[in-house]
Amino acid sequence: MASDSGDGHATLKRCLGVLRDARNDSEQFAALLLVTKAVRAGEVDARTRRQIFDAIGFTFPTRLLISGQPPPGCPPHTFRALGLTLLACFCTDPELAGHSQVLNKIPTFNEILLSPCPPDSTSMVDDVYQCLSAVLATARGPRELVAKGTVSALCQAYLSGGHGSDRALTLLLGLLAVAEARCWQRDSPQLLAVLSKLSGDFLKAEDMTKFELCEVLPHFIPLSAPLTQDSQGSECLHRVYRGLADILGSKLSQSQRDPALKLAAGLVQACGAEWIPAGSAGSKFLALLVNLACVEVRLTLEVPDPVEVEGKKEVVTACYVLMELGIQECLREENPLLDEVQKMQLMRIMEEAFGAVIFYLRQVKQEELQDPFIFASVRVLGAWMAEETSSLKQEICELLPFLVHYARKLFKEGNPAVSLPQAELGSTEGPALPQDALRFLLPGFCHLTAEDRPRAILVSQGAPALLCEYFLHQWQVLSSEPTAPAPLTSTEMSLQTLCGIFLNLVVTAPDLVRRDKTFSSLMDVLLKSLPLLLPQEHHLVLAANVATLGLMLARILAGSAALQETQSTKEFFGAALRFLSQAHTAQADPGSDSLAVAVSPAYTSAWDDIQELWFLGMQALASCIPLFPWLPPAVLRARWLEGLSELLSRVSPASLDCELITAFQGVLVELARASEPCRDVILAHHGTEWANLYGMAALEQCLAEQ
Repeated sequence: MASDSGDGHATLKRCLGVLRDARNDSEQFAALLLVTKAVRAGEVDARTRRQIFDAIGFTFPTRLLISGQPPPGCPPHTFRALGLTLLACFCTDPELAGHSQVLNKIPTFNEILLSPCPPDSTSMVDDVYQCLSAVLATARGPRELVAKGTVSALCQAYLSGGHGSDRALTLLLGLLAVAEARCWQRDSPQLLAVLSKLSGDFLKAEDMTKFELCEVLPHFIPLSAPLTQDSQGSECLHRVYRGLADILGSKLSQSQRDPALKLAAGLVQACGAEWIPAGSAGSKFLALLVNLACVEVRLTLEVPDPVEVEGKKEVVTACYVLMELGIQECLREENPLLDEVQKMQLMRIMEEAFGAVIFYLRQVKQEELQDPFIFASVRVLGAWMAEETSSLKQEICELLPFLVHYARKLFKEGNPAVSLPQAELGSTEGPALPQDALRFLLPGFCHLTAEDRPRAILVSQGAPALLCEYFLHQWQVLSSEPTAPAPLTSTEMSLQTLCGIFLNLVVTAPDLVRRDKTFSSLMDVLLKSLPLLLPQEHHLVLAANVATLGLMLARILAGSAALQETQSTKEFFGAALRFLSQAHTAQADPGSDSLAVAVSPAYTSAWDDIQELWFLGMQALASCIPLFPWLPPAVLRARWLEGLSELLSRVSPASLDCELITAFQGVLVELARASEPCRDVILAHHGTEWANLYGMAALEQCLAEQ
């Protein structure tokens, strides 16, 4: 073929004409040889490629791939090589790369990768990699590659170290980036074998390879099924830990430290602290890791140069992950990795780093709010605010207007992502908005609403209305989830924390509750939600929160339209009575012949979480009884008085502590005062006797009055 491109083009055109007019396979094959020569010489633009495809189609390359014997004097792979060259050429057109005729060749591509590769066949392997790369870039490609076994083929190609094995690793990285869970689900033994080789190389390397592997390894740490569940996986993690300890214990340049911090963050996201061994070496490593992360955050954010911050967002986001680990480990009481001195030192260092995060967030401009890095910064600050309530109080108070504005903006942009995966913290890429910033700020807001100054700021910024809207949204999400018992979801956690925030406001700012219509709307949601929640035992903690908050609100909003004697009001109070009345039972006392009062079996596992709510709910119910004339008849219908009388008559008085006696007495006194029928039931069930027995002086006096 002429080397001059003009002549070459004319020759190619003639060949295409021959192809179209070929009367038999021999003529077509001859023309095809010339075409593939042009393709290999790279003299083909997109338009010409399409002309070649239009002249040949998929049928002929398919026949070449499955043809047996080549013509005499040709190498054995001639037909296959030609077919692959043509397909590689076609695949440079994205539309053709996703065609079913290419996708159904994936098993053939895999087979070629796994076959021994003679020196004269390397171009076939190159063409296969080109085809697979093109397929990976299409919409359907990744799913088809995983389903048809390409992950396993690439793993074996990489481990064999043959021609193009580096391209096998690149393709694996691409597949894991878009279909990690599916890859591990289907081919975990093969991926583990690759991780085993990579982690071994990482530990042994003494040159720049070590830092290059820092960039590769995070892609092979699955978030789906922790590696710690598998002995081979645990061994890989230990090798990576030792390799990282070597790196971070040395003097490093910026370009060397950044990939190491990102790798450590990837391990934390996948396995928490489980990859760090216990003992002094592990605790020193963890302290060093968090320390380095805090230094990096301060260096980048304390004097925020926009250009520098832009280039460092990914590594700073990784440092945030390590700082969150630091917070968790400083709080850990069972088998802690850190001793008390290390915890104190780290808390001081982290406080300085969070000061830098706050300083950075105060400089953020309105047009930057879409940046996922801002989200990562708010999220990590939320983790600090949730646990550390005393430090940086002044700075956090000054930032609160921004935090409320930011959370509102994300929430109003559309329904928040209900369960933002932890993985997103490790990358500044990924979905922009909407994201759920409120979810991460709620625990901090819960602490802050208990204090006068931050509460006043939150109220002035309209936080109650925003939180009420968010409560309604999260309730709708929870209502649409399956009702089967499941691990506590972020939705349910958010609803519980919201109840805590509203309880703080109800207790500390009753005037706000009276005048702000937000709380009537909230009451309306609570009235409808409790009767649905209570029958589901796995929602008991949330039901306790909703019942107690509803009763506390009802005391203040008794005269409002939301609390008239409607069906939903009666159903709410009926459910609240069931929650409060079913919490205790009589059971055998191991130390004596008598019975003792005990928490009911259905409540036992959750009692640590709901005990305070139950006592608060009893107080709130006592306050509601004089305000709602139809409430004592509801108590009579529920036969709570009979049940409580029987319980108090049967158990040993010593088994009731003062707090429980006070709680029961508070409700009984109000019922006896508000309702003659209630007083009669208590008297008929020996109320005077057990009131005297339990030292319920106020109840005794009330029952004695005519």
